[in-house]
Amino acid sequence: MTRDQASGLRMMNQPNNDKVKVIAVSGGKGGVGKTSVSINTAVALAEKGKRVLVLDADLGLANVDVMLGIRAEKNLSHVLSGDAELDDIIVRGPKGIGIVPATSGSQAMVELTPAQHAGLIRAFSEMRTQFDILIVDTAAGISDMVLSFSRASQDVLIVVCDEPTSITDAYALIKILSREHGVFHFKIVANMVRSLREGMELFAKLSKVTDRFLDVALELVASVPFDENLRKAVRKQKLVVEAFPKSPSAIAYQGLANKIMTWPVPQQPGGHLEFFVERLVQRKPVEEGRASE
Repeated sequence: MTRDQASGLRMMNQPNNDKVKVIAVSGGKGGVGKTSVSINTAVALAEKGKRVLVLDADLGLANVDVMLGIRAEKNLSHVLSGDAELDDIIVRGPKGIGIVPATSGSQAMVELTPAQHAGLIRAFSEMRTQFDILIVDTAAGISDMVLSFSRASQDVLIVVCDEPTSITDAYALIKILSREHGVFHFKIVANMVRSLREGMELFAKLSKVTDRFLDVALELVASVPFDENLRKAVRKQKLVVEAFPKSPSAIAYQGLANKIMTWPVPQQPGGHLEFFVERLVQRKPVEEGRASE
């Protein structure tokens, strides 16, 4: 996609001047709790009056609707096939959050062609549904789709646990986003920690290696404690912020939502996701002269 095409996308369907904040939630490793962070934070934001849309960007292994016990009749595969528009597949979750469901068990969705990728981007530019914040729950790993959504967002949240593989994979994701895609600021969520001090120590471990090898800035924005109430909520197909709002993990998610409310909104004039579209379709050149680790 060229810049001219991106400019064309920005002209599509701009009914107002709302500004949309786009937040990518990534982690590198699977099983670190990205989806839990995404949807609990989304509901906490909705409770504060924000219109929130969650994109399940794990295109081949969808789980947002499953975690919420919501049955989605259509998903992103129907958008790509032309059988539905993006607005048609949005389902509503707790506190009215919107959810864009992905497909489960579809290898074809994992291996989108450039034309299909462009079609997905175009679908976002043509949305009629109004919202303030888009939270992109990315897949695990460092696939092209994960990198695309991460570099296109204003804020990238990296969810990390106190496990060697989680720290290593988070570092790998930060490394490739910074060196190949020009993303230099990352917000860190220390997940499943046993205390605030453990969260700070985990952040220090990750910061130590990034400070040594990468030119990036990390910020610890939340330490979500290990909480049995979270497990109880999952078994009920409920969110902890909804089922146990006074629990330690729910309070952490509410605190993260409060911080997100203070983050700057994009400077570009609104009209849905034209700024997101432009950043998504323009690949940043690989910075020359950087040696690989």
